[in-house]
Amino acid sequence: MTGARATTDSLSVVIVDDEPAGRRAIRECCEREPDLRVVGEYGDSESALEALQRSPPDVLFLDIQIDSMTGTALARRLDPQTLPLIVFVTAFDHYALEAFEVSAIDYLLKPFDDGRFQKTLERVRLRHRTAGPRERHTDLTQLLERLERQAQAAATDRPRLIAERGGKMRVLDVGDIELVESDRNYVKLTCGAETFALRGTMQQVESSLRSQPMLRISRSCLVNSRHIREISKTPRGDLILVMAGGATVTSSEGYRDSVRQYLDRMKLAPPAGG
Repeated sequence: MTGARATTDSLSVVIVDDEPAGRRAIRECCEREPDLRVVGEYGDSESALEALQRSPPDVLFLDIQIDSMTGTALARRLDPQTLPLIVFVTAFDHYALEAFEVSAIDYLLKPFDDGRFQKTLERVRLRHRTAGPRERHTDLTQLLERLERQAQAAATDRPRLIAERGGKMRVLDVGDIELVESDRNYVKLTCGAETFALRGTMQQVESSLRSQPMLRISRSCLVNSRHIREISKTPRGDLILVMAGGATVTSSEGYRDSVRQYLDRMKLAPPAGG
């Protein structure tokens, strides 16, 4: 990382994300803004922390999940007197997003589009003009406390379901469930190459899976978007989803548009000039 803090006419930016595609998406968005200068990119927490302590930027795009040191842990170790404006970058996390929504600190939810990035920049520019290091540090401390409280709540609010397979009962972690399909008086749960039966309704199971990013693709089928691996289309435009365990499901006509919009939000930011 080069240089110290930028002038009031421009904002120096550092990007910290262990995924090259993630860094590239933010960098390309920044490069389209005349008042942003990307002065450093880091894919590991150790190098990032050393550089940030040596020469803090104006704005820090910080991925929450980096490596052995999380983004929140890294943020705690920054000097309060030179604390940059932090934009946390995160994949879907229901509990984390609730904390960010009531915080002065902004976030980007992966994948984000150009419109969301612009809204983030509006807040960043305003905070740069109005908030000093002490106020930023207070905001950061309050946010991290909320995240810790909600992480503790999430640990107790991620249920395990008991379902049947081959006459035996199995305890399933909801995060492992890829597909939920209705089957008369039962609900079929798919985990990898295995399927399980659970007596109940789709509505009951959907409520139990509220901690997961579930996408309804038809009246009788929910998919966990964390497990989608391939996407293709039928000749009439319905979407075919291939899950991590190999199962294949197709969206129905009535859900075609909502599924397409959801998947569009999972794409990275558009390329420069796009």
